[in-house]
Order: sequence, then C-alpha cells, then structure tokens
Amino acid sequence: MSSRPRLRKFALTAHVIFSVGWLGAVVVFLALSVVGVTSQQGPVVRAAYVAMESIGWFVLVPLSVASLLTGVVQSLGTKWGLIRHYWVLVKLTINVVATIILLLYMQTLGHFAGIAAQPALANGELDGLRSPSAAIHAAAALLLLVVAATLSVYKPPGMTRYGQRKQHQRRAVTRPVA
Repeated sequence: MSSRPRLRKFALTAHVIFSVGWLGAVVVFLALSVVGVTSQQGPVVRAAYVAMESIGWFVLVPLSVASLLTGVVQSLGTKWGLIRHYWVLVKLTINVVATIILLLYMQTLGHFAGIAAQPALANGELDGLRSPSAAIHAAAALLLLVVAATLSVYKPPGMTRYGQRKQHQRRAVTRPVA
C-alpha cells in the first residue's frame, strides 16, 4: 500500500519533467525558427533548419510522446481519471493533437532541412527556407502547452457525463441502506 503513493509521485514527477521539457524545447525551436526566417545570412538560415530538424526528432518528438504516455499513466492512477474531468480530457486532446501535428510537420521540416544541408544553394532556394511555417507551428505549440500547463494548475471544475455517472455510482455504493 505504501508503494502506491510513491508510484503516483514517480509518475507525476516523470510527467512534469517531460511536459516542462517539451515546453522548453518548443521555446528553443521557436527561437531558431525566428532566426531562420529573419536572418539575412545564408549559413545562419541553413544551420537553423538543420538544427531544428535534429531538435524535432531527438527532443520534441520523444518529449511529446513521453508526456502523452506519462500523462495517461498518471491520470489512470489518480482520482482525476482520464475522462472524468473536462480539464483532463482537454489536456489529453491537446497532447494528442499536438503530437500528431508535430509528427506530420516533421516531414515538412525534414524537406526544409534537406534543402538547407545541400552544399550549393541558389539564392531562390534559400528564400524558400524563409517560410514562417516553422515559427507559426512553434508559436501554436507553445500556446497549446501553456494552456495545458494552466489547466494542470487551476483544474477548473466540471465533470464529463462519464465522470458524473461514476461519481453517482460511488455515492450509491457508500450510502447506508435504510
């Protein structure tokens, strides 16, 4: 019985670490994408896109998946549940959608990084790299992750129908029979 609270704390700690790490990595990615869009120096633009691809595959994707998995594990081991409260359901949706969009965007980013890694680029090809796409995706991800973090702290009230049904069932079981 005493290992259960320890396990819950471990799962919570892992979830917080992965989620905060993901948020921080998105901030770094956003900074690099702004450099890639605004720099007038070709080598800087190229380096930004090559670095963003590496950060995407080796940092963003693993942290997003780890945050999703640890969040599901964490929610199943607490009174909040996975689909009992709207705020948990919204966080789950944000995480799933953000992870899917990230995985899909990594293909586009890989294309841009492939162009940037070519030894000889014409000026027109470099202009194609200055798309605001990466910055827009990163800014949207940052906004979503801040919303998720805010929901975690404030835990707004409101239970889903499933949560209300489960709560009613629990009350019915614990009431003394007259």
